[in-house]
Amino acid sequence: MSHTWNQDRALKYIESQITALETVEVKDYVRDMSLENIKINSAYRVDGVHMYADIQNFEDILRSSDIEGEMSHKRALRFLDLHYRAVTQILDSVEAVRVDFHGQRLHALVAKPYNSETDAEKKRIQRAIAIASLIIDVLEETGDFDENIDNAKLRIGIDSGLSLAVNNGRKGNKEPLFLGNPANYAAKLASNNSAQGIYLTNNARKALGLIEVDKPETTRLTKTEIDDCINSVELGVTVEEIVNKWKEKKDKYRLADYSFSRQSPPLKNLPIDELTPLNTKHQEMISSYADIDGFTAYVSNNIQNNAEDVIRTLHVLRSELERVVTVEFSGRRVRFIGDCIHALSYEGTTQTLDEESSISYAVLMAGALRSSFQLGIKKLIEAGYKTGILGLSIGFDLGPISVSRLGMQGRRIRCAIGRKVLESEKMQCKCSGTETSIGLTAFERASEAVRELFGSKRKIADLTYNEAVEALIEYGDKTVNSVRLASFTDDRVTQASLRSVKPHLDLIERR
Repeated sequence: MSHTWNQDRALKYIESQITALETVEVKDYVRDMSLENIKINSAYRVDGVHMYADIQNFEDILRSSDIEGEMSHKRALRFLDLHYRAVTQILDSVEAVRVDFHGQRLHALVAKPYNSETDAEKKRIQRAIAIASLIIDVLEETGDFDENIDNAKLRIGIDSGLSLAVNNGRKGNKEPLFLGNPANYAAKLASNNSAQGIYLTNNARKALGLIEVDKPETTRLTKTEIDDCINSVELGVTVEEIVNKWKEKKDKYRLADYSFSRQSPPLKNLPIDELTPLNTKHQEMISSYADIDGFTAYVSNNIQNNAEDVIRTLHVLRSELERVVTVEFSGRRVRFIGDCIHALSYEGTTQTLDEESSISYAVLMAGALRSSFQLGIKKLIEAGYKTGILGLSIGFDLGPISVSRLGMQGRRIRCAIGRKVLESEKMQCKCSGTETSIGLTAFERASEAVRELFGSKRKIADLTYNEAVEALIEYGDKTVNSVRLASFTDDRVTQASLRSVKPHLDLIERR
């Protein structure tokens, strides 16, 4: 049944996933192992350097015109498309691993030289810094193709250490995902949203031989420190070589080559893997982020002695979250970003969005995500697995969104852009592991019942499916009143069964 959540369906799927992951194998990553097609029940412990590069002015690029319409999105897509291509050329040339491009963010890994070599970690950090400098210099030369937008303003964060590499994605959209402190800390340094430059954690600074500092997020590497690293490694490629290759093709990518159409509902049928710049979907949609809170600390505490349970927990929870989005609410997963899922949803006709229904169903979906998350935790604990102290933070908003795939042929990357994509992520980031937040636009266009539920702070704690249904019915929401609520009583059973692990869940509140 679409647009409802049902405990029995969730339970059956969660138990099937736990059974499928009964046997998990974790190996140490060594020379010549492939990170591209890791099995779902496998993982590698990888000692490497993680680099995050964040285009800090991407929101400004999305505001190249006062109205967020097709033109501003075409400019932003072309901007990302050309930058993806330039950075991919760099990473291919220097033997770095492209982990992920998510909108304005790049995640890359430097795994060479391997630990068998003397001072391997120091050399990896030097190499990562040299690559970061190369990326900055190249993007300064490739940003003059559109007079309506500024060059990319980059901030890059770097950390070094042990992480778990697992499979990220499904079917033809597989790519490596790295769990643990190094990726998380590098990402936080990059997204600090202040000055440009290259920033190292104290862990990386110490390994490089630099003094530790009180505030790594405000301590940019000096030109001398960067030059010392550049002079210590041989990347085998120059700024000029990358820029010249990029310029040979840049004129082929005109704004006219970015063609938009609308997707007919249900959105779960959106064929993302068939999209290209010439076949981009553009319409108002709900953007939702659901992030597993506390997961990085959980990985850090278990990476050495209990990594198998980390893998089980990640895959069981994420696959169930995707099932809720796609099967129960006919939405579409854009991608997994680490332990976070980014999803889109839409109600209406091919030509017209039903605002109130879209928002009300987004509220129910948020509640269903939390109910399934709690049920997943319960079943993992009952199976004897350690899940740590985890929560789920959820944020969503409504606005014009473009969905496409960008980059080089055969290696295109899923991409969903829009001001409200960024806003929904901000809403999620402001939530604790028990909270759900609604963006201002969705709040203003929602039914009176939804506004009553979220209140003036636009945030609510402990919003399960049962709580969402009860509240919206009480406040007179027309959309929810029209839904067949066969699953409503099932969620009461779930809430009762969760009492057995409530002490565990209550710890989230005290974090």
